[in-house]
Amino acid sequence: MALREIVNIPDPVLRRKAHKVTEFDKDFQILVDDMVETMRAAPGVGLAASQVSISIRLIVVEYGEDEDEEAPNKAKKLYVVANPEIIHNSIETEIGNEACLSVPGLVGEVERFSQVVVRGKNRRGQPVRINVHGWKARIFQHEIDHCDGILFTDRATHIWKPMEDEKIVVAD
Repeated sequence: MALREIVNIPDPVLRRKAHKVTEFDKDFQILVDDMVETMRAAPGVGLAASQVSISIRLIVVEYGEDEDEEAPNKAKKLYVVANPEIIHNSIETEIGNEACLSVPGLVGEVERFSQVVVRGKNRRGQPVRINVHGWKARIFQHEIDHCDGILFTDRATHIWKPMEDEKIVVAD
C-alpha cells in the first residue's frame, strides 16, 4: 500500500464525470488499498478515485455508526463501492457543514437527503446495496458527487474559511 497524492481544485480531473469500473483486477485492488490508506492518513472519512487523479467511479468511506466526540474509539465500518449510484432517497433533507480534502481551507453549508440507498459493487465486483442515514448519508452523497465532477462548493448555500479553533470534520 502507498499514499497517493490528493489533488486540489482547480485540477480538471475533479470536474470530470468518471468512467464506470469494469475490471476488478490486481491493479484495482491496489488502488482500493492505496485509497483507504490515503483517506486514513489525510485524515478523512471518505475519498473518491478522482481525488487521487483516477477518473473512475470508485469511493471509499469509513465511519462509525454513532461516531461522536464522547465515543471516539467506536468501531468504524469501511465501505468500498465501485459504480455507486443513489437509487432511493428520503424526502427529508438536512443542512450541515461540509469540507473536502480537495478544497482545502473552505467549509460550506450544504443541504443533503437525510437517508439514501446506494447501489454498486464491492471491491470484488459483487453487487452491494447500502442503506445509510444521517452523517453517513451525507458522506456517501458527497463522494458520489465527486464521481460526477461535482464539488460541495457547487451545492453550498454559504461558504467560509473556518477559524483556527473551529472543529470541522472533513467529509472526504
